[in-house]
Amino acid sequence: MRKILSISLLFFILATTFAHAQAGEKNDSFVSSKNSIKSNDIDPLTPAKAAFYSAVLPGLGQAYNKKYWKIPLVYGAIGTSLYFYLDSQKKYNSFRDAYKRRLEGFTDDNYSYLDNSRLIAAQKFYQRNRDLSSLFVVGFYILNIIDANVDAALIQFNVDENLSVKPSLYQNELNAKTNLGLTLNYRF
Repeated sequence: MRKILSISLLFFILATTFAHAQAGEKNDSFVSSKNSIKSNDIDPLTPAKAAFYSAVLPGLGQAYNKKYWKIPLVYGAIGTSLYFYLDSQKKYNSFRDAYKRRLEGFTDDNYSYLDNSRLIAAQKFYQRNRDLSSLFVVGFYILNIIDANVDAALIQFNVDENLSVKPSLYQNELNAKTNLGLTLNYRF
């Protein structure tokens, strides 16, 4: 169960990280002409709206930002965590009820092959998994809100080719080793 949770968490983190680093996606917020550059109006409430929509219904902020492909990731992460929460709660209740029935003197339960210490250990195991799953549900819900807010703020960010920072590799003339350089370009 830990492997599945860690793999789903890793997948969700990687997916949201790569979402912001899309190479082909550019924001066309500037219209250029021969003499002037005109900017589209920036709405400072857009990130707050996106965060509010995601808080009301997970994934709605991503739809507001027109990042529809993120919605299945949001529901997949929250749904998987919720599934593990409910499954662990069900198994915890099953082991707890079996232990209580055994304390009352009944021996005809599904776990007659387990002794009392194993029933207590199983209860603790599923209780811990249930608690961790509830933390993952809350964490993915909050991450959904943060993602919608940050994405809405970055949509309005000016990505212009006139101002750029580019890494470059060049060969040192003295010892023929490769050096790494960083250039800051600003074009008027």
